[in-house]
Amino acid sequence: MSQKSPIQNEDEILDKTKNWILKSVIGLNLCPFAKLPFQSNTIRYVISDSKTKKDLLFTLESELKYLSESEPLLTETTLIVHPYVLEDFLDQNDFLDEAELLLNQLALEGVIQIANFHPQFQFADKNINDITNFVGRSPYPTLHLLREDSISKIADTHPNIDSIYKNNRTTFAKLGYDGWKKLGL
Repeated sequence: MSQKSPIQNEDEILDKTKNWILKSVIGLNLCPFAKLPFQSNTIRYVISDSKTKKDLLFTLESELKYLSESEPLLTETTLIVHPYVLEDFLDQNDFLDEAELLLNQLALEGVIQIANFHPQFQFADKNINDITNFVGRSPYPTLHLLREDSISKIADTHPNIDSIYKNNRTTFAKLGYDGWKKLGL
């Protein structure tokens, strides 16, 4: 039985995650709303040591409560990076059902939204090797907790919120694999 190679320490995980946000999410303008919380340091980064779905669910519950009770000026959004569990994208995708159930149980549906990022991210309508999948590919499995109020405010001020999805796919189609490699991610 082979053992998995050890993951980097928390500082390395955090550095890789922040680098991905800076170079990909902000640098490629995948999310035009990410720059402000990144620069204002209102993103909460949680590096989870969970090794089971059950443990991750406890972490998620704790962070959902924390975000819902915190001031947006101090914590706008939360990234739960969980490198030791849900290493397969389909497992993480399935976990989202449990996450949504937890949102309901905590009466946070419509208050907080959970987005899914993963090193193996794949759109349902795309081949695994399609470059546009990199829109959702992060260095480690990650759950992004977003405030619905903030999303609504942004949607109200953005000229065409629906264009972001299409623009992101176009960006990656133009960037290609060579361009992605040059980013060093």
